[in-house]
Amino acid sequence: MLPTILDLSSLRAAYQSGLTPLDAIEEVIARRAASKDPAIFITPVPDEELRAAAKALMACAPEANSLPLWGVPFAVKDNIDAAGLPTTAACPAYEYRPEADSTVVARLKAAGAIIIGKTNLDQFATGLNGTRSPYGAPRSVFDAAYISGGSSSGSAVTVASGLATFALGTDTAGSGRVPAAFNNLVGIKPTPGLLPNTGAIPACKSVDCITIFAATVSDGVAIRKVAEGFDATDAFSRRAKPANLPVSGLRIGVLTDAEREFFGDKEVEALYDRAIERARALGATIVPFDYAPFREAAALLYDGPWVAERLAAVETFLATNAADFDPTVRGIIEGAKGKTAVEAFNGRYRLEELRRKTEAEWETADVLLLPTAPTTYTVADMLANPVVLNGRLGRYTNFVNLLDCAAIAVPAGFGKGGLPGGVTVIAPAFTDDALAPLADALHRAASSGMGIDRQAAIPEASPVVHGDDGLVPIVVVGAHLTGMPLNHELTRPGGRRIKSCRTAPDYRLFVLPDTVPPKPGLIREPGFDGKGLEVEVWKVTAEAFGRFVQSIPAPLGIGKVTLDDGSQISGFLCEAHAIEGAREITELGGWRAYVTDQRIPK
Repeated sequence: MLPTILDLSSLRAAYQSGLTPLDAIEEVIARRAASKDPAIFITPVPDEELRAAAKALMACAPEANSLPLWGVPFAVKDNIDAAGLPTTAACPAYEYRPEADSTVVARLKAAGAIIIGKTNLDQFATGLNGTRSPYGAPRSVFDAAYISGGSSSGSAVTVASGLATFALGTDTAGSGRVPAAFNNLVGIKPTPGLLPNTGAIPACKSVDCITIFAATVSDGVAIRKVAEGFDATDAFSRRAKPANLPVSGLRIGVLTDAEREFFGDKEVEALYDRAIERARALGATIVPFDYAPFREAAALLYDGPWVAERLAAVETFLATNAADFDPTVRGIIEGAKGKTAVEAFNGRYRLEELRRKTEAEWETADVLLLPTAPTTYTVADMLANPVVLNGRLGRYTNFVNLLDCAAIAVPAGFGKGGLPGGVTVIAPAFTDDALAPLADALHRAASSGMGIDRQAAIPEASPVVHGDDGLVPIVVVGAHLTGMPLNHELTRPGGRRIKSCRTAPDYRLFVLPDTVPPKPGLIREPGFDGKGLEVEVWKVTAEAFGRFVQSIPAPLGIGKVTLDDGSQISGFLCEAHAIEGAREITELGGWRAYVTDQRIPK
């Protein structure tokens, strides 16, 4: 029996106990058929194709949980390509059928996840409310009279209603965070460029992010780690450069009275105040900060020249198909037609001026804690006043990508009317992993459940702990050492050296014959009493580590290497048969000494 919310921990435990991916998919099919919201999906994957996908996974990877996302159902916002399914961006006339998955979808599927459908959105990802689609308006899972939030509307409702474990959204102005707040979910908004946008229809190409909706912070982080990694086919993709935050003495910036604006919503304001007190109880120092420069930067996204990026994304299609656009979306995009190159440069100059002002605020606060959205609205109210009300929803979200920040939105509890509110923790670029423990602690302390299940307990098996920087340690012994010919395989994807050290005494080192560049063979021989061998410990992304494992040629492989301090870390080892007749160089103390001794080019 699966729980209402299909979080990763519960699903993996069920699989370990004998449930199969086919069983899980049958449950998803039944729940999808019973759903009372007809606007969630634009293109659901047909039932028989879902069953076939589950059976194919079980055939190629029969062991339970043998892949990182083995049998995990997920949904994809319909401005992100998935092979075999149409991409519409919520505009039927724009529809095309991609031959390949987007980079992120391909990585998730390779990890064992099963796509259940393409979800609804505000057309061309233009909106924060979820009503701007010819396929209907998905609704809040708590009250069908209220908006789901957008633009990633269907994605949020899919997870919150228990149809999928996670879903992909996109976020330019808050589309991966506002729907999370309105549906009691976690919204992972990565540093821009951390997840590749290859195969995603751009809204504002220079600041767009693919995002993740999940039941818990732990789930969202785990999925992000599978999906992230540099992609040379995306001009805006970036190599990760993980940044830390203080573990103790964390300073959290909160709104001053002058910058508080909830548009009369006292319940959301009260939820924000409670979140501040929870942060204080966790040991943080609460610091009021000046939100004004952040707010001014936020205004540039729609009031400044960045709206021209939305026109650039669909200019050719708009010229021939203006009547096919949602009227509000068309009005926003056509508003860019009068923008000039001079305005674009002036907007960029103004953004940099504001960035400099925000630097002073980051000197006083390590993290910002803001309301995700200041209020919410009914669908009827939104349709009656679509521009003004939508603009209010982005008051605390629009600046985040423009100012190159990482953010995680988490639930903050429920108001007296039964609707949820949310808060978002925000910090400078590449603090994605460093933010996660705080976000997780705030979510747990809110006691708001997960998605539609307000009573659900966040699994104890999935806490996010400090020190988890999202990188995988690996021991290298030969051509991957600093300065050696293959070291670029570590540095290019953003790897960083942790330390130089030695192995335990019972390791021997050989020169493998007929390898170019020359490669070492490291083996462990219990009982051998040597001096240990020089090695380096590096940390790389999970995606880069996976590439290592896939590309290692026999007779080399990955196994646990014991270091001189007794710790065990995955590293390069050699099959014992390969050292027959090979030259032993153990007495030299390491590969670098051998290279120097042989005058082999580095």
